[in-house]
Amino acid sequence: MGTENTRTIAVDYLARVEGEGALYVKVRGDHVVDVELRIFEPPRFFEAFLRGRSWLEAPDIAARICGICPVAYQMSAVHAMERIAGVEVGGHLRELRRLLYCGEWIESHVLHIFLLHAPDFLGYPDAMQMAADHKSIVEKGLELKKHGNAIVNLLGGREVHPINVKVGGFYKLPDQYSMRELEDQIKRARDLALDTVRWTSSLEFPGLEIDHELVCNGKAGEYPMNEGRIVSSAGLDIAVDSYDENFIEEQVEHSNALQSRVKGRGAYLTGPLARFNLNFELLHEPVKQAAREAGVVASRNPFQSIVIRALEVFYACEEALRILRDYDAGLPPAVDVDARAGTGYACTEAPRGILYQRFSTDAQGQVTDAKIVPPTSQNQLAIEQDLGALVPQHLDKTDDELTHLCEQAIRNYDPCISCATHFLKLELDRGPADA
Repeated sequence: MGTENTRTIAVDYLARVEGEGALYVKVRGDHVVDVELRIFEPPRFFEAFLRGRSWLEAPDIAARICGICPVAYQMSAVHAMERIAGVEVGGHLRELRRLLYCGEWIESHVLHIFLLHAPDFLGYPDAMQMAADHKSIVEKGLELKKHGNAIVNLLGGREVHPINVKVGGFYKLPDQYSMRELEDQIKRARDLALDTVRWTSSLEFPGLEIDHELVCNGKAGEYPMNEGRIVSSAGLDIAVDSYDENFIEEQVEHSNALQSRVKGRGAYLTGPLARFNLNFELLHEPVKQAAREAGVVASRNPFQSIVIRALEVFYACEEALRILRDYDAGLPPAVDVDARAGTGYACTEAPRGILYQRFSTDAQGQVTDAKIVPPTSQNQLAIEQDLGALVPQHLDKTDDELTHLCEQAIRNYDPCISCATHFLKLELDRGPADA
């Protein structure tokens, strides 16, 4: 670095992302003075064009927000509509919804672990180049993802943007034979998932301990997935309909994505680390044992999120098998739900963290208002703070090495706008420390 004490990392575009973003980090001497994760993709206006649509259409429209985790968007909307109608869907339908979530968690987490995050740890710029030297690792990931896809395809009607989900349940349920075949697939997936836990836990992790407030669903008597109260490591314990009273979204000049904060406290973290740390005892015993062997019974290091995701894949396989063993094809696919005027709230666990939705409808079931808060916007401030804490520890690295480390830190969160981030341009602005 010589005598130059100012370093500015400016990345114009994050490539291979859902949307567009950039990164700016400015260091003066030994201090980070500015960090901006810039999300400059144009607004998509989903909340606006949901207004005036039928309450029965809303879940399918919301599912189109994301091609990686459409189940979470769809199911949050379904839950909100059912709460407006005063209907609680339980029993076998609740279990099958949980099974559908298992499929999404498997396919989404596996995509991130093997194709998007593993190259960082193994020293490759992308999964294609990694596959040339580690073919078996990539093949294992693709097979495991295929088994997650099979769950979503069978229950949801197709692998992406499910079409078999409706307010009140499903349009139809799979036959017994198809579910038995799926059970055989998930047994194979479970073995692959356990291997993935062992492999990811053997990776080397940069040192970083964060103290963000952890936020997730909880108090439902099960590992959080598709419902529950909203709880945090700082003592938050609220019903979903109190979300707006406790969280605030703010516009920042450098981003078209709103940033979320806990009112009166600030940044928080949602996603695998939050779920795992706050709900470890609710994991199935084989998953807890795998976590103990991996040495991650509790972790505040976001770089270890790759291991937590692997553990959640293992959990999803165990949970899916539990549900599949008790399946009865003769039960009804849905309950009756009627339109009603009111406001409904829902918060489910997308793979990346809590996904909050609020809908209001009139007496004919037309949507009059909609609010959707995805995990990415909730984690954006925490990502910036992680970078602010990480960079000063590694100022001895070259500019290329430091840039790569910042990319890897962002990928810890698997944000939808940068789930496969590869920075294309790096601008270094060097100057005196007092500039």
